[in-house]
Formats: sequence, C-alpha cells, structure tokens
Amino acid sequence: MSFANSPYPHGTPCWVDLVVPDQRAALDFYGDVFGWECETGTQESGGYAICTLKGKPVAGIATAISPDGGPAPRSVWTTYFAVSDVDASEKTVAESGGTVVGPGTDVRTLGRVATATDPTGAAFGLWQARDFAGAGIVNEPGAFIWNELNTSDPDAASRFYSRVLGVTRTPMEGEPGYSAIQVDERTVAGMQGLDKLPEGTPSHWLTYFAVDGTDRVAEAVVRAGGAVRKPPFDMSTGRMAVVRDPQGGTFAVITPSRGEAG
Repeated sequence: MSFANSPYPHGTPCWVDLVVPDQRAALDFYGDVFGWECETGTQESGGYAICTLKGKPVAGIATAISPDGGPAPRSVWTTYFAVSDVDASEKTVAESGGTVVGPGTDVRTLGRVATATDPTGAAFGLWQARDFAGAGIVNEPGAFIWNELNTSDPDAASRFYSRVLGVTRTPMEGEPGYSAIQVDERTVAGMQGLDKLPEGTPSHWLTYFAVDGTDRVAEAVVRAGGAVRKPPFDMSTGRMAVVRDPQGGTFAVITPSRGEAG
C-alpha cells in the first residue's frame, strides 16, 4: 500500500529516519542490505539524506550531532506520526506527561516536524505534511512495514498516545500481552511491555522493515558489519529477526507469513 500522493491519516506512522555518527557509512550499509539509493543531502537541508526504493522515498538518514556540536555517539531509528497540526500536538504532548525534545520546525515547504518522548521515555516524531507526505512505499521488501512500541508501562503509554494521536489500543488476537494500535479501526502499529526483552531495555519504538528472506537478510547484515541481536524465528505474522547496523542502530526485519509483503 502507498500513500505517496496524499498525506497519511492523523496518528499513522508515516516516516522513519536514522541519526548516526557516520552518515556515509550508514548510507552504504543500508544501500547494501535493502537496495536503497542514498545520497548525502544538500547543505540547505543540513545534509539530510532521503533514501529511495524504486524511485520512491522510504527513509531518511542524518548525521547525529551532540549538544556540544560534535558527532553524537548513539545511533537510533525514529518513528514519525502524521498529525494535522504539529504545534497543537506539541501542546498535547506536554499536557499529557510527555516531553517535547525538538520543538516544531518548518522543513522548507515539505512540512513541519517535532520530536518528543512519551511518559515512559520512548522517543518519536510528529510530521505535519505539506509538499512531502512521507514514505512513498511501505509494506514491500526494503520498506518499513511495522512500528512497535516496547514500553515499561503499556497502560500509561496507551493513555498518552490516545490523547496525542487519537489512536486506540486493542488486544491482538493470538499474541498474549501484545496490543494493536489503531486509527479508525485500522491497525497501524503495535505495543507490548518490556517483560520479554533483556533486563534494562529502555522504552523505545522499533522499526520493522519488510524483506523477502529474513535469514538471508540477517546474514547480509552481518557481512556488512552489523550484528544479529535476536536470530530469525517464526511467529504468527511471519519470520523475523532483530538486528543492528555497524553503528548500533537497531531495527527488525520480517518476511510476512503470507509469503510477500504488502
């Protein structure tokens, strides 16, 4: 499914990006693993690179900058949610116990962006589309297919995102302890507690990318200098693995059980 020609519905994940110490190395890594075409962005855009697949935007990669202006040591993927008004959503974030990390900023004529953390510490972004709706391809090999909140307090997180994004939470059939996040009764993301994750794991949003062979892609990640954090395994929705790139950016890959993404 693609929303390339119109904005995503309010509350729907619409974009993902990576901040990383070495942008050039990340562009090469993800180009090798997913077949993305990636070029460093212009000076006007701060060097932000929009990676494409089949000529459509699928993800962004930027150089991480620390508060003192030097390279930041941490790599992280961020999930962005479509909103109709970034400034109004920012206000609701603060009123609902979250923290606005990056206040609303216009990105030329493309849209308006803000970043925040929820009350449990998970970071996310808000995107108000203008000329740029977000990902032009989703749910296909090489594009993001799922976004999952792993949180220390699912109930508190559910209340927060309901207020900020207007989403609802419902138990996912066949997946004990796992909930679907829905927009107008359409599932757009997932949520679970941290009890199944290694002790000390902080609350976070995890990006899943669709692939046409989880084992093959996991091997490709290792060959390209990354690592496998959770080896390929079968679940009700497909075969998945959790991996990280050479600079520590963690993401998941999944081959849907129906045999193809989409």
